[in-house]
Amino acid sequence: MAKASVDKSKCLGCGACTSTCPIGAITIGPDGKATVDEAKCVGCGACAGVCPAKAIEVK
Repeated sequence: MAKASVDKSKCLGCGACTSTCPIGAITIGPDGKATVDEAKCVGCGACAGVCPAKAIEVK
C-alpha cells in the first residue's frame, strides 16, 4: 500500500498537509517539520496535492 513520506529538507512546516489529511496522519513535529504516522496513512495523496514546497511524496 502507498504511504506518504516527507522530505524534511524541503518541508516549510506550514501545516497545509496537516489540515488537509482526512484521517489526521500528519502532524508537525518538534523539529517544526511535517511527520507522517505510517500506521494511519492510507496513501490518498491529499497532503502531496496541497504541499507548496512539493516536500511530500506518496509511493
